[in-house]
Amino acid sequence: MSETVDRLVIRRPDDWHVHLRDGAMLAAVADYTARQFARAIVMPNLKPPVTTAAAGAAYRARIQAAVDPALNFTPLITCYLTDGINPDELVRGHGEGIFTAAKLYPAHATTNSALGVTAIDHIRPALAAMERIGMPLLIHGEVTDAHVDIFDREAVFIERTLAGLVQDYPGLKIVFEHITTAEAAEFVAASGPNIAATITPHHLAINRNAMFEGGIRPHLYCLPVVKRERHRLALRAAATSGSAKFFLGTDSAPHAVTDKESACGCAGMFNAPFAIESYAKTFAEEGALDRLEGFASEHGPRFYGLPLNDSHIAIERRAVAVPERLPAADTAIVPFHAGETLEWHYAGIVV
Repeated sequence: MSETVDRLVIRRPDDWHVHLRDGAMLAAVADYTARQFARAIVMPNLKPPVTTAAAGAAYRARIQAAVDPALNFTPLITCYLTDGINPDELVRGHGEGIFTAAKLYPAHATTNSALGVTAIDHIRPALAAMERIGMPLLIHGEVTDAHVDIFDREAVFIERTLAGLVQDYPGLKIVFEHITTAEAAEFVAASGPNIAATITPHHLAINRNAMFEGGIRPHLYCLPVVKRERHRLALRAAATSGSAKFFLGTDSAPHAVTDKESACGCAGMFNAPFAIESYAKTFAEEGALDRLEGFASEHGPRFYGLPLNDSHIAIERRAVAVPERLPAADTAIVPFHAGETLEWHYAGIVV
């Protein structure tokens, strides 16, 4: 398929990494994800975090209540791993269909991760149980040591933690979430079939220079932080390679504009409103539109052992203007690509 394609019909995609928040913000943003994606792996870093099956079931119910039922959306809930978490709770939650996976946040790595894991040794019983039952482990892969440069924290995590995890638990399915470096792409590509990775639209679209164009750009600050150009190019090559190890995960993370534009701005980009358009832009630029369906709609469900979606969506080559701000929960959010005109337009579900 060439770059001159003006209309693309693909199987309806899924988002394998998204933050929907809770309360008024959940109600404001959930439909942005649900209108494009049939399913989404929802992150559990709420206040308090989702650490029990009961909390997971309640959160799922709140998401379902917030989403327009006509959108036919299924939230997939994750459990927040903490030091000493009870393996039986994971096994029960997974067996009851509440927890699709569990999320490892190194303590203090990102938003609402203070209660995350301080050392892998503190969750080894949980990891062994997950390996036994086939429950995927989703990893925010960064070390948090203050002396490690923020741009090196993903690469150091691979060497210090991830390589050992893969060796110690060869049967454990692991998703290296929102990878940002050439080292991460290379590690995943060289690993066995149980190791995969999600890639965001923003890490494919910009490098770290974008955060400083004409001044500090707080709405382009996320964690893991965007890296050098060579890393962006490595991610684009991985995403468009056709390899089943790489699949779509937006890491869309809404924050009120005042929380981003502050003395200590929050990390995260809200890309859900124009996610598939952003991915289509990258794949078209790489001459790989024929591989977008695999990345967006096939590789993820196959890794998770879930059926492919039956419905399809259309994406058309037609200009779409991204607003500077979007109203949400009595505030506003600046979306990714704010003020830009994208050349691809999500045209909806195809009957």
